[in-house]
Amino acid sequence: MTLKIRKCTLEDLGLLQDISVETFNETFKDQNSTENMKAYLERAFNLKQLEKEICNSSSEFYFIYSNGEIAGYLKVNTHDAQTEWMGNDSLEIERIYIKGIYQKHGLGKFLLNKAVEIAMERNKKSVWLGVWERNENAIAFYKKRGFVQTGTHSFYMGDEEQKDFIMTKTFIEH
Repeated sequence: MTLKIRKCTLEDLGLLQDISVETFNETFKDQNSTENMKAYLERAFNLKQLEKEICNSSSEFYFIYSNGEIAGYLKVNTHDAQTEWMGNDSLEIERIYIKGIYQKHGLGKFLLNKAVEIAMERNKKSVWLGVWERNENAIAFYKKRGFVQTGTHSFYMGDEEQKDFIMTKTFIEH
């Protein structure tokens, strides 16, 4: 399996929208109502919203390809683009989205390592993310990689308030 990462540009907007909707729907449709999924997908992944995010200089998107096929993407945020203010010394991993057929093949770990690498290159002291309290596989995945729960925040799926665990990995200063 050959993995390749490529930074997303404005020209990738349609592809970004397609993979966002596909991966989010695959992951969460069975645990949420059709109405709430539809409302969330329309709000979070409409072209205008994605264009705003991709044009924000404090956010970056990276596609991951497996054997030449797009398999998912990573979104990281710094400064004012963070969904919760964790300070200028933090980098947020807002999304690691992997298509279902590519899950359990190390792509999530690859993207997580890319985010950590970006954080370290920018002299950040920590990386953090929000993960749904009911997403036990993801929580175990992050714990195994040194993340600890440091808080919670609300996430709205349509009109339903859900709780995300905030998980943080702090770097040891040398």
